[in-house]
Amino acid sequence: MSMAPRAEARSSAPHVADSHDLIRVHGARENNLKDVSVEIPKRRLTVFTGVSGSGKSSLVFDTIAAESQRLINETYSAFVQGFMPTPARPEVDVLDGLTTVISVDQQRMGADPRSTVGTVTDAHAMLRILFSRLGQPHIGPPSAYSFNTASVRASGAITVERGAKKAVKATYQRTGGMCTRCEGRGSVTDFDLSQLYDDGKSLNEGALTIPGYSVDGWYGRIFSGCGFFDPDKPIREFTGQELHDLLHKEPTKIKVEGINLTYEGLIPKIRKSFLAKDREAMQPHIREFVDRAVTFTTCPECDGTRLSEAARSSKIDGISIADACALQISDLAEWVRGLDAPSPDSASRRHPTMAPLLAALRQTLDSFTEIGLGYLSLDRPSGTLSGGEAQRVKMIRHLGSSLTDVTYVFDEPTIGLHPHDIQRMNSLLLRLRDKGNTVLVVEHKPETIAIADHVVDLGPGAGTAGGTVCFEGTVEGLRASGTLTGRHLGYRAALKKTVREPTGTLEIRGATTHNLRNVDVDIPLGVLVAVTGVAGSGKSSLVHGSLPASADVLSVDQSPIRGSRRSNPATYTGLLDPVRKAFAKANGVKPALFSANSEGACPTCNGVGVVYTDLAMMAGVAVPCEECEGRRFQASVLEYRLGGKDISEVLAMPVAEAEEFFGAGEARIPAAHTILGRLADVGLGYLTLGQPLTTLSGGERQRLKLAAHMADKGGDRLVHVLDEPTTGLHLADVEQLLGLLDRLVDSGRSVIVVEHHQAVMAHADWIIDLGPGAGHDGGRIVFEGTPADLVAARSTLTGEHLAAYVGA
Repeated sequence: MSMAPRAEARSSAPHVADSHDLIRVHGARENNLKDVSVEIPKRRLTVFTGVSGSGKSSLVFDTIAAESQRLINETYSAFVQGFMPTPARPEVDVLDGLTTVISVDQQRMGADPRSTVGTVTDAHAMLRILFSRLGQPHIGPPSAYSFNTASVRASGAITVERGAKKAVKATYQRTGGMCTRCEGRGSVTDFDLSQLYDDGKSLNEGALTIPGYSVDGWYGRIFSGCGFFDPDKPIREFTGQELHDLLHKEPTKIKVEGINLTYEGLIPKIRKSFLAKDREAMQPHIREFVDRAVTFTTCPECDGTRLSEAARSSKIDGISIADACALQISDLAEWVRGLDAPSPDSASRRHPTMAPLLAALRQTLDSFTEIGLGYLSLDRPSGTLSGGEAQRVKMIRHLGSSLTDVTYVFDEPTIGLHPHDIQRMNSLLLRLRDKGNTVLVVEHKPETIAIADHVVDLGPGAGTAGGTVCFEGTVEGLRASGTLTGRHLGYRAALKKTVREPTGTLEIRGATTHNLRNVDVDIPLGVLVAVTGVAGSGKSSLVHGSLPASADVLSVDQSPIRGSRRSNPATYTGLLDPVRKAFAKANGVKPALFSANSEGACPTCNGVGVVYTDLAMMAGVAVPCEECEGRRFQASVLEYRLGGKDISEVLAMPVAEAEEFFGAGEARIPAAHTILGRLADVGLGYLTLGQPLTTLSGGERQRLKLAAHMADKGGDRLVHVLDEPTTGLHLADVEQLLGLLDRLVDSGRSVIVVEHHQAVMAHADWIIDLGPGAGHDGGRIVFEGTPADLVAARSTLTGEHLAAYVGA
């Protein structure tokens, strides 16, 4: 009797296991973080805010997520770890209370031509199983419906070493669904032979015009010495066999200058060396050659479906797997539901044995619609998805997950979303939290900041001016905090009282790219035009795929910047070229000495600045080079100066300081000063010239790309097309961007912006709104006119949200 109260008292006390309800970070110093210490509540939604470059991603992704992944990797055996990435421990004193982290970032998906929305989400794998069970005629296992699997047949004798050795006849066969003509790519390449060689010249006279195939180069010597044709005879005089050997000959062993080699015709050689790479990963001169010499056309054998004739012949209710993948996902979900519906002559299910598969497929397809991607199709190449679309596709596999007490990390999940869709995204984030998960979100949109349980605001500035916690607490506390984010949280751009008058029009007639429905529209010139509409309504199809070829257009889209740790803002923008020449002229030496990738590189670290030691399954170690102390240049090069500074000191300067340095005095370089002015205009004045591109945030890369395009010779073009330039921008930076757009228009250019941000819509002179929905529910012009007219009419989703934004 007396024991009962004591037992009750013990049970009411919190269990020690329930006390671990915080993720504690102490002394984080990754990238620009300055000994940051924060305590993040578990099983809550925490939003990280601050200007672009303030350290949000460094804290969330490079510290918390990276350490969680590293600790998980350490649970595997050393053998397994040898096959895995080996991230180093982040620069942080204490990380406590971590749970398993699932990162859903904005990294674009691989642009492999065989990668589609269906393959990256496993929806295509489930469809293949479905067709292998129900498709008529039956053609084989799931692999028979895969465009990544080739059919293989083999037979012969094998030796079985079991007791007495004996030869056994064996046959092997695998049925694949790959189209043999295009090898599962959906398109075939055709070559313009006039771009491969000058047929009036012989090989020894330099007939080959392919990059890297010069007479003196190794390839040139192979073709000249192979013996299959006369290298001194003009190509136009080649016999049919000689021309075939030059262009198409299969790999053949030869000996040139006493060295054993393999000779191969020009076209298969180009396919392997150039076309096997993603176009964006090519060097500029290679990409220019490929664009000039190679044309990609839809495969005539499979009509772009990538599949063999047998795979296309097997159908369920008259629908082949190629037809299913070409359907809009929302329509495909309805078709799958029909397969599980009662049959007309019976109350029973049509395919009871397939119920688990149909349920899983239905859930996956419904997740697409739920997340706002129902307008996609499963055969859409994954490399064509925008950063926001790619991030949402990655979310699909997590929406129905039964895992709890997981930390989900999102990098601006609202990118590419119309204000109408942001509400849906917010509900998904809250749903993940309510299942007992910790949700960390890096975000700029006030609509998502508003739903946070906890806010961590970093700043106060960007780069070296950031990296500290300015505020930690509730959203209400942030509004009253006086920080840059707090002051701008209620910022609303007002509608213009007067709009600019157009100076002309850009006519688009009968546009049918993707889901556009024979669209006719006149885009006014000489003004700021915003093209709006929900995601998938046809905005990019209109401005990127339908503008007249005759228009003098400079297009800045969201394709990622390719760059290694050797690349930096100075090399990417072309700024380093005039700087190197000025250093060379001032000191009477060669410009190549002032390149860390050329003759001036430190011999110990080869111009990288660090020496990297690979420790197998342990994290590799990078230490500053002892020879150059991280400066990347030889000591003799650093003796040469311009304006009192050596080349390493120039690369360590922020853009704002460098703009002043190169603007006057001995170091005055007008070309460099102009480029630096563009970088400052887009809000990158804090970046150092030599900062590796790999350390830049998504917003910084977007603006760097914009500045580079404005600074090159294409910047003088009359029409600028920008694809969501507010991506990754803080609320305070949006004002600066609007000022930049105004300056572009006032200088005589026309600016067309594909945009979801209401501040840009309100600031525009003219709005073209597409919709009303996405996919086949969109593709039409639902409004043309001024922002004030759109707000007054409120006839579209965009109009309703813009009216609410401006308080009309």
